[in-house]
Amino acid sequence: MNPANRPASRPSIFLLSSFPEVMRTVLHSEKEFHDAAKRNDTARMEELIKRGVDIKAKNNTERTALHWAAGAGNVDAVRLLLDHDVPVDDEDSFGMNALLLSAWFGHLHVLHILVNAGAKINCVNKNGRNLLHCAAQRGHLRVMEFIMEDLEDVCLDQTDKMDRTAFHLAAEHGQLEVVEFLIRHGCSHSAKDKEKDTALHLAAKNGHLSVLQKIVDVGVDLDEKNLEGLTCLHLAAEGGHSDCVKLLLQAGADVNVQTQKKMNCLHYAALHGYEEIARILVDAGIHVDAVNHQNASATHLAVLQNFPALVKLLIDAECDLDIPDNQGKTSLDVAARGNHINLADMIIKADRFYKWEKDNLNSDSNSWVAKHLTFKQDHRVETQHIRSVMWRLATKYLKPGEWKKLAHYWKFTDAHIRAIEQQWTGTASYREHGHRMLLIWLHGVIMAGENPVKGLYEGLVGIGRRDLAESIRKKANADPASPKKCTAM
Repeated sequence: MNPANRPASRPSIFLLSSFPEVMRTVLHSEKEFHDAAKRNDTARMEELIKRGVDIKAKNNTERTALHWAAGAGNVDAVRLLLDHDVPVDDEDSFGMNALLLSAWFGHLHVLHILVNAGAKINCVNKNGRNLLHCAAQRGHLRVMEFIMEDLEDVCLDQTDKMDRTAFHLAAEHGQLEVVEFLIRHGCSHSAKDKEKDTALHLAAKNGHLSVLQKIVDVGVDLDEKNLEGLTCLHLAAEGGHSDCVKLLLQAGADVNVQTQKKMNCLHYAALHGYEEIARILVDAGIHVDAVNHQNASATHLAVLQNFPALVKLLIDAECDLDIPDNQGKTSLDVAARGNHINLADMIIKADRFYKWEKDNLNSDSNSWVAKHLTFKQDHRVETQHIRSVMWRLATKYLKPGEWKKLAHYWKFTDAHIRAIEQQWTGTASYREHGHRMLLIWLHGVIMAGENPVKGLYEGLVGIGRRDLAESIRKKANADPASPKKCTAM
């Protein structure tokens, strides 16, 4: 047969002969040997040993059969391998030997056997973590007790390559019993890792409430700062752990402490939209107008991230809406530029209400009605008529630019008007702008307990549109459904 006409799928004799049968069988048997060690199948292991399997063979992560047996807690397989003199301290590619794996997985019996077989007890993995680190991170209390009580020269506060002690790791991973054990044995409560984090920092960051309580109870500095200037309270707030925030505040943590970037805890709550934490912090007396290194307040951040409920909470806390950041932008500017229309309108309403309140609260005016400031859309039957009038006014009768004249008449600021104008949908945008402005104005009138029809009449007269004013008054006086007639005008 012409070689060119051979079937393409037919295997090449040369390729097969290039890998001797003995090599393929040994590789397969090594895999079988490892698998048998994993499942504690000593009969299969002995059979493979008789067939000449390499009991020291390593896989692609440098693991031997002893690694697998120790990690699985397979006592019989471990004994068999040790009887055949396998190296007891061989490390895998992570620097883990059989002893470290038995501590990591909490296999105390295997740990005993390996120690008795001469395993080095001062071994560490590639992260510099020893037996105590491994057992502490995983919460293996009985292994910890054995290490501390039966092994010599074990340093309770030995650090890994990140300068973390077993106490750090137990706190970070929420291992309460281990934390209590280490405290009883006199570990350092305030040791710092390379990031200058203490165990308290790590417990707070990860939301481990019971561990946090235990460490607080031993009397540590609650306002200790890490490398970035964060306290445990910052980390609890940033992580969204409201229970931990409460605990730390009750224990006396400084609510107003700031990081190197001048961030306080409220900044972190605003950045992530943690409404409950923000409320806890406000109730604890945090400075709501504190600014960070960019001169941004928590309100700036909440607006930037578009968290309406959080912005409402900060407005209720009477935050300063006029603070400019490093770019000269107020919260309103940030809302407008981000096209957060509802937030922009909310801020304008709040700004107008608080300025009105300041002007009227100490005056002889009896029109003021004490109400909790709300920003919910008004769908009440009582305002249905005036809302309908304003819609027609904005979309049909007001000329381009007249809504701005009305806005100025009603003491909207240039910043308010710019924020409304930021929304652009085309040449007819002025209609939407006018309608938004009228709804914001109506909100203020209702909050003040004033007559909206009267106010609208006066505003239209004030900008030279008496024709519209008279038309609205006539319809209002003639309409029995209108709740407030303009008989006084």
